[in-house]
Amino acid sequence: MTSSLDETLTLADRILDRIEALILDAERSTKPLEVDPYRGQLFELFVTANGAGYTKDDADPDLSADGICRQLGIRWGLANAAKESVTQQTRIPQEHLSKMRLMWSVMRMWMEWDYAWQRWEEFHNHDAQ
Repeated sequence: MTSSLDETLTLADRILDRIEALILDAERSTKPLEVDPYRGQLFELFVTANGAGYTKDDADPDLSADGICRQLGIRWGLANAAKESVTQQTRIPQEHLSKMRLMWSVMRMWMEWDYAWQRWEEFHNHDAQ
């Protein structure tokens, strides 16, 4: 692996680790991710991920909303918890459900920021016309 690729993976891993830490802190504190300090810190991570090209379609590493969801879901065993819940016809354990809700909040904000970021020029370039 080249040092450039190592640096890319390291930055992407650091961003994902920080997102995870913010989610877990919000969960422990029982505070919403949609308000500061979490919202601002997540937005800074979005800007970094976007600037590095990680939020684009087919990015590798993938830090789009779907990519974050997939990677955190793997870390937290959410797919297995959901499958087990269906198989046993029981509710998803509260610890997993809580993480899913928080992850969905991050995904929603991440998708909104991505949409706004992509359309920025369209709405702010009217003076040049």
